[in-house]
Amino acid sequence: MMKAWEWMLAGVLLSLGWDASAATERSAVLILGKAAGYQQVEYLPEGQVKVHFEYNDRGRGPVLDRTYTVNANGTVAASEGQGVDYLKASVQERYTVQGTSHTWKNAAEEGQRDLKGPAFYLSLHGVPEETVLLVRAALKAPGQRLTLLPSGEVQVQAIGTHTVQGTAGKRKVRLYAMTGIDLVPAYVWLDEDQRFFASGSSWNLLVREGFENTRDQLLTLQEAEEGRLAQARAKQLTTKLDRPLAITHARVFDPGTLAVEEDQTVLVEQGRITAVGPSAKLPVPKGARTLEAQGRFLMPGLWDMHAHINRGADGPLAIAAGITTVRDLANDEQALTSLITGIETGRDIGPRVIKAGFMDGRSPYSGPTKVFVDDEAEARAAIDHYAANGFEQIKVYSSTKPELVPVIARLAHAKGLRVSGHVPAFMTARQFIEAGADELQHINFLALNFLFDRVQDTRTPARFIAVGENAASLELGSPAVRDFVTLLRERNVVVDPTVSIFDDMFHNHPGHWNEGASTVLARVPPTWQRWLRSGAGGLPDVPKRPELYRDSFLRLVEFVGLLHRSGVRIVAGTDNVSGLFLPRELELYVAAGIPPKEVLRIATLGNAEVMKRDKTFGRVLPGYTADLILIEGDPTLLMSDVRKVRHVVRGDRLYESAALFRSMGITP
Repeated sequence: MMKAWEWMLAGVLLSLGWDASAATERSAVLILGKAAGYQQVEYLPEGQVKVHFEYNDRGRGPVLDRTYTVNANGTVAASEGQGVDYLKASVQERYTVQGTSHTWKNAAEEGQRDLKGPAFYLSLHGVPEETVLLVRAALKAPGQRLTLLPSGEVQVQAIGTHTVQGTAGKRKVRLYAMTGIDLVPAYVWLDEDQRFFASGSSWNLLVREGFENTRDQLLTLQEAEEGRLAQARAKQLTTKLDRPLAITHARVFDPGTLAVEEDQTVLVEQGRITAVGPSAKLPVPKGARTLEAQGRFLMPGLWDMHAHINRGADGPLAIAAGITTVRDLANDEQALTSLITGIETGRDIGPRVIKAGFMDGRSPYSGPTKVFVDDEAEARAAIDHYAANGFEQIKVYSSTKPELVPVIARLAHAKGLRVSGHVPAFMTARQFIEAGADELQHINFLALNFLFDRVQDTRTPARFIAVGENAASLELGSPAVRDFVTLLRERNVVVDPTVSIFDDMFHNHPGHWNEGASTVLARVPPTWQRWLRSGAGGLPDVPKRPELYRDSFLRLVEFVGLLHRSGVRIVAGTDNVSGLFLPRELELYVAAGIPPKEVLRIATLGNAEVMKRDKTFGRVLPGYTADLILIEGDPTLLMSDVRKVRHVVRGDRLYESAALFRSMGITP
């Protein structure tokens, strides 16, 4: 006979959809389909859940242990976690609830909130299984809505049920959408017992062990739902320019001359600029749609030259921010092709995408790619494939053999492709350029050129830490630096500095966030605000030596200014969420001493010149593609005004920036 407490425990387990006979579950982390880590979940008596989660991404990646105590209604009564985050900073976190009092503490937060009714605390450094607990709890709540702690609300909706066949057998799985924890719905797959089955994207997927072969099927089904939402959003927020458009009474900035012309009218037809002239002299064609600028600032659309664009929020965010072209420097080829097709056919909203083919050598620290090259035959096959499939550039990565770089450069140049990338480990930036590279990604690799005696294996976060610890003492006026900069200029090497990512890396620490995050903090939803305020993304030693890391960051900014003044071409890219952080990249160029008008030229016509599109993109002239943005204010005087985009013309499509931002829960 079962005792009373045993009956009660059984009731709790059944209410949570658990089968006590299956006490342990493991799921595999797949980065572009390659095993990179795992999650292990143990179900213990008295409603406890014990989770271990870890993965390795080029020497980075979290290692987390969490324990949850779960109530009968699915909410969490207590949780505790420890380990390290993605950049190996220490994690200690605790949450408890007593009656209506919820308290939590982690490295960045210490809070308390009194709340009646069910609520769910989202860990600052949670594990995937926490999403399962959240879904279960929300499904039991009224309207499937649940208050989140510290703030926010989530709503969960079941999308559809499917049967998948894995090597471990057949399972019936259901897709759930969670609205309120990200800019667009987030998804998780659960099995018939409401156990974790899969979550993620084509880039990074966690899936139940024994069912790794269902990856493509799950992603296809999930992307169909994402595509349905994207198409509905595009239909609602895109104005198709099926007749001429007249933008009247605008202040027009042309990056080709750096001049701002007052009170201009720009005519657009079939996606191209047909006329530009004084509003008093240039008549508006009969039947044309009119956009009254009222003296606002009109300029070409911005470019982000270092993007990794994904399905969901990235495309609409870019357009909302006035970014009409991005260069994607590493992605899953199939997913990227599908996304581009959706955008170009009008089923999604997003910028034009220039594709770069990504490759790396095989090592324990290989980059996230399916394309590995360790000899000339593999390099030739990869380059031939990329050239035949619309890629315009080759990006090599840190595990590429140094002796293979000149071979890659020769093969790529023979196909008309540019060569860029990380400087491979055990190679200096000078050697990379002399081997034939046309471009360098990330300003830290330029600094590492002068730190080769301290760090040579740059496949791990050492490539960040060494720069943070030593860049402050780099003498930019030294003969060695001057000689290197001269080499860059004489070889017409392009630098893609992405200096804004070091704003995070060299400044953030628990409870302290950098100035760049402050510019978007109040605009984003509560979960994003919390993440930005947490100071996540900083290197582990920043709290110990914040002044040193700050000074190293400032030296990197100065290096960007030196490059520009020395005649080295730079391109503007973020390696981040384009629609939120490109303005910060441009502000840092101004901080480096580059005049605002020249910064705007870099971010438009200059980028187009590098990609050989300057005859059709990047200017406000008849015959040019009508990628245009209308701004409140004047970024030639105050670069922060570039955030105040009001309307975007992307060829034959017109968008209202505020409506796009609001569709993702962001204040314009």
